[in-house]
Amino acid sequence: MNQCDWQGATARIPWRPALSFSSSPFVTILHFLYKIMAVHGPFVKIHPVVLASIVDSYERRNEGASRVIGTLLGTADKHSVEVTNCFSVPHNESEDEVAVDMEFAKNMYELHKKVSPSEVIIGWYATGYDITEHSVLIHEYYSREAPNPIHMTVDTALQSNKMNIRAYVSSQMGVPGKTVGVMFTPLTIKYIYYDTERIGVDLLQRTRASPSRTNGLTTDLAQVASAAGHVQEMLSTMLSYIEDVLSGKVMADNSVGRYLMDLVNKVPKITAEDFESMLNSNINDLLMVTYLANLTQAQIALNEKLVVL
Repeated sequence: MNQCDWQGATARIPWRPALSFSSSPFVTILHFLYKIMAVHGPFVKIHPVVLASIVDSYERRNEGASRVIGTLLGTADKHSVEVTNCFSVPHNESEDEVAVDMEFAKNMYELHKKVSPSEVIIGWYATGYDITEHSVLIHEYYSREAPNPIHMTVDTALQSNKMNIRAYVSSQMGVPGKTVGVMFTPLTIKYIYYDTERIGVDLLQRTRASPSRTNGLTTDLAQVASAAGHVQEMLSTMLSYIEDVLSGKVMADNSVGRYLMDLVNKVPKITAEDFESMLNSNINDLLMVTYLANLTQAQIALNEKLVVL
């Protein structure tokens, strides 16, 4: 690997051409490996906050910048890599070199470790659709920061009318003692979220139906009503299926029956009167907390106005 030319806080990495093969049989083999290896290797689990942060960094990029790059944080084990956070890293690219502010990346990682010590560097991301020669050089730097790092690309330009997201791991290939190249092998991606992230995802989903692309937060009672309606809808679907099975309209499925039996066993045995009493008590507590919060807010606003006078 070529030596990095350190200048202040920025590492300037000279351009180096990637390994290329022009023979048709070899290209065919690479294409075949690309297809079969995409389903092997560790799964990459991505949280919505990571994608939102990447898109925000792209929207705030410097004038003239074609793409943004950044560090991926999360956890990794033998079977999967979970990306839970990220931060952008300033960089400049030209035809003959790429300059990455590595000191900024190290300082940001140290700050993140104070907040989330369990999150470690697991790779890096770049906006765009293709892997360039500069991507190979940047990946070499992250190979020194993390064992077998992943590289994630996010197509913020929407070339196929959607934001394609891909993840890769690199491996060296070539003839020993001769020119050695790097092959990026695609990995399988899964999208997961915490319960708190689900609230934000659902809110963003509702903005699609709004002409202004905006939507406000719902109140606690509205969320409870929506959840209750959703549960009622699922119960209606379940009862309809059971009635169809009992009447002979639908063939019984043993696996569905086991799921239903497990669901019934998890329901606590409680009388309707006790359940109504518990529900009313919880609702009263919620209304009391809401009333006290509104009263406190009103007192603070009144105090601010009195101070101004």
